[in-house]
Order: sequence, then C-alpha cells, then structure tokens
Amino acid sequence: MVEGRVRGSIVCTASISASMGGSIFTDYTMSKHAVLGLVRSASVQLGAYGVRVNSVSPGPVATPLLSTLFKVEAEELGKMFESQMGLKAPVAGKLMSVESVADCVVFLASDEAEFVTGHNLVVDGGFKT
Repeated sequence: MVEGRVRGSIVCTASISASMGGSIFTDYTMSKHAVLGLVRSASVQLGAYGVRVNSVSPGPVATPLLSTLFKVEAEELGKMFESQMGLKAPVAGKLMSVESVADCVVFLASDEAEFVTGHNLVVDGGFKT
C-alpha cells in the first residue's frame, strides 16, 4: 500500500484473549497479544501514508471449529459457555454469528471509520464484561 501510494484500511483479527490471560491455550493467547502490538505499531508507522490499521477481537463465535474444539453441538455452545466458563451474554444461551463480526470489520474498513486507527474493537456481546 505504501509503495503503490494506496490509502486505505487494514483490519486484523485478534480475540478477546488478547486482553486477558488464561490457564489454557497460552500459545493462542500469546499470538493474539502480538496482533494487538502489531496493530498499534503499524498504525503509527503507516498513518503518515494514509493507511489505517485496526483489529477486531471477537468473543466466542458459533462456528464448526469451536464446536469441534469443545466437543459439543453448535446449538449448545452458548449454554456451555455460560454454565462451564461463567461467561454471560446479553441474550442468554446464545453466541454471536460470524456475520456479527463481519459487520464490525466492514465498519472499520469503511470511510465512516476514517479517523479510527490503532484501535481494537472488542466484539463479544458482553462476554468479557
């Protein structure tokens, strides 16, 4: 983008794990912390060229991968997160969809976010609060 003199937006994907620690999945958590460092540094370095750099940090999303990881049916993921992990969602027993996260990425990439850079948008439906 710099070489081609293209102004625009880069949106990286982190995770709510990027803002917390945990007793499991240390390598995953560490890599998501690194994404935030990259976003913050790149936003400073690329801002002068008209390139914004942000990230989204989704909470649990109802995907087949998450279902396989926790060995439960996708429909049961929300209930499992509430009961076993003590996480609460505004809508009890429901996890957000991939489309919910995609909508936030589209916003960060759009001209409506022209003055947003170096930001980590947490998209977790209240799970981390």
